[in-house]
Parts: sequence; C-alpha cells; structure tokens
Amino acid sequence: MSIEIKVPNLPESVSEATVSVWHLKAGDKVSREQNLVDLETDKVMLEVPSTADGVLTEIRVQAGQTVKAGDVIGVVSEGATAAAPAAAPAKAEAAAPAAAATDDDAQGPAVRKLLAELGLSASTLISAGAGTGKGGRLTTEDVKAYAANQKAAPAAAPKAAPAPAAVAAPAPKAVLGARTEQRVPMTRIRARIAERLVEAQATAAMLTTFNEVDLKAVGEIRAKYKEPFEKAHGVKLGFMSFFVRAAIEALKKYPAVNASIDGNDVVYHGYYDIGVAVSTERGLVVPVVRDADALNLGDIEKAIGALGVKARANKLTMEDLSGGTFSITNGGVFGSMMSTPILNPPQAAILGMHGIFDRPIAVNGQVVIRPMMYLALTYDHRLIDGREAVLFLKHIKDCLEDPARLLLSL
Repeated sequence: MSIEIKVPNLPESVSEATVSVWHLKAGDKVSREQNLVDLETDKVMLEVPSTADGVLTEIRVQAGQTVKAGDVIGVVSEGATAAAPAAAPAKAEAAAPAAAATDDDAQGPAVRKLLAELGLSASTLISAGAGTGKGGRLTTEDVKAYAANQKAAPAAAPKAAPAPAAVAAPAPKAVLGARTEQRVPMTRIRARIAERLVEAQATAAMLTTFNEVDLKAVGEIRAKYKEPFEKAHGVKLGFMSFFVRAAIEALKKYPAVNASIDGNDVVYHGYYDIGVAVSTERGLVVPVVRDADALNLGDIEKAIGALGVKARANKLTMEDLSGGTFSITNGGVFGSMMSTPILNPPQAAILGMHGIFDRPIAVNGQVVIRPMMYLALTYDHRLIDGREAVLFLKHIKDCLEDPARLLLSL
C-alpha cells in the first residue's frame, strides 16, 4: 500500500515552506515515526515523519523547492522491503577479441615468424591501428606495410644549434587571486529576520540609553556558591539568570517597559515572558522563558539552557518563539564591548549585555580594578519616555551591584 507523505499544517501566519534536506533517498527502508525530511519556514524548522514502516519509494519535491500545507512531497510503500544492492557484473572469462589480438601468441604462424624476423611486436602494430584481419588480428601484409613505412620515414633532423639567448623580457606581475562571487538564495529565517528588522526601524521611535555595571558582587556569589548550586540544581550558575531576575524587578517598577502598542491602545502585560536571544547557524532566534518571575535562578538557568539546545538543534516550536514581553540579548559572548540592540516587535524595549572587562573605576575616592560591563537599553519612545528608560536601566544596575535587592524585591 502506497502512503503519500504530505506537508503538515504550517504554523499560524506561515503560508509556505522550503524543503531543506531529505534524510533518506528513494529506495531506503523507513520506520514509523522516522524523520524523512526537514522543512524550513521563516520561523521554525519542521520535521516530517513517516506514518508507516516500509520503503521510501518516491521523492517528488527536491531540496530547495517551495511547498505549501497539504502538498505531496514523497511516497512510502507500507510493508515493502528495500531493494538488495545490484550484484557486481561477473568478470569475463575470456578477454575481448581486440585485446587478445594485441598478444603475439594470438597471431597466425606466418605473422609471428615475420614479426620475429623484423624485430617487431604485435602489440606495437595493433596500437598503431595496423590490424586489418578478423577481430583486429594482423596479416602478413599489415606487418610488411608497417615495416616499409618505418624505413621510409625520414631520419630525424639534427638538432639545431641553440640560438643566442634573447634579452629576457620583464616578468609579468603575479596575477592576483580570482575575484570570485557566489549567489545563493536567502534562507527563509534570514529573510524573516531582515523583514522584522526593517519593520522595527520603520514603525518604532527607537532610542538607546547606556549605563555600566560593576559585576564584582555577582562574580563573588557565583564563585562562592558554584559547586553547591550545581549540585542542587544540576546546572551551572551563570550571569544570565541574574540579569533576567534584575530585569523582572525593573519591569515591575516600570510597567511601561513591559507593555506594547496595539493600534491606538497600550497593552500592559501582567506577566513576564522574557525572550533570550540565541545565535544559531540559521540566524538569531529569540525563544521565550514563560512566567520568568515565578522561577528561581536555577529554574531560569535550566530553561535558558534547554531553549538554547533546542535552538541549535533546530527543534524550536512556534510555542517557544511566540509572545514575549521583553527581550535580552548578550553580545558579550562574542566579545562585544558596546552595541545598540534593535527592538523585537511588538515589544517596547530590549536589554543589551556586553563583554565583561576589568577596568579602573573610582570607588569611595579610590581607583580600583573591577569587572565592568556596559549595558544598553533600546526602547520605543512612543511608549517609554527617556526618564523611565534611564531609571529602568539604573534599577537593573542597582540590583546587580547589590544582589540582596533581588531577594528583597527592592
């Protein structure tokens, strides 16, 4: 029984997909629920599993082609078995006549005698195309004609005396490497990223405010509780969980930063779904940690780690990416010192983290070396005033420099 492999229902707002890669080829055995092909949308990568055991007998849509929900992209024959590999052709017992004709022993007695008298080889004559007999064999006339032609060939002309060396011309300049170009179609996710970024630039009044934070206190907590934290939660204590908690405290204090604009209305969100940007081979994605305000530092680290693994394995779902009331992006993992992050619409703000560098700062009138990070908050000025943005970022700074505030919700 033949079963059609169809494109599944696509996520909301996604109208088509691109066949990314087939994991099997026609004729391969498949198992029920085995992933056959990956489909790339502008948001997530979808897997299309087999619905039965059998053999993939037909691939109708090749990688790179566009498909829509319901399109038939392949056929599986249920219960069929994969074809055995074709047997290698048996070796010929006897050589081809033409090949045999190149052997001296394969020639007639008269030909062999004449070849011996003239000091010639049958293979030499056959290679020169002299065999006119049956199966490419030589005749006595072939041998005589070949010998006569060899005698008639003019002797090689004596080598001419070498001409006087001419004055060497200037050597041409070395040719530079080829100026190659490669044109490839933009992936769906990259095209979607481009669309969203242009949309953000065109529709929001974006401004960025900066501050810096001394991470000495957070670093000391991480160093002191590194081992017991990992033993208790099964995950390492990183910096990101501190920033998520600090951002939540600031969002509670300045609710406009956690809001969004819908037409002529402002929507104030009474929950805190924090998007954490993850860089993957396909591009930047922003999976969401749901109800982050209800999670402790260990739960936040676990959630971020799990989403990162799914993102890099192209396993994120639309549920992982949808929603989000505020986002955090960390360019510091790549060594960034400062940047201006761009909004993730319809969110009203995004926090940019950067690299941690030891720098001299003044503390109580003394110059000391501290692990410092620049912070950037890009916000939509249509909804958030400069005062709110600056105070919001200052509150994050205060929470990180005095982590007790996170416990006391100050």
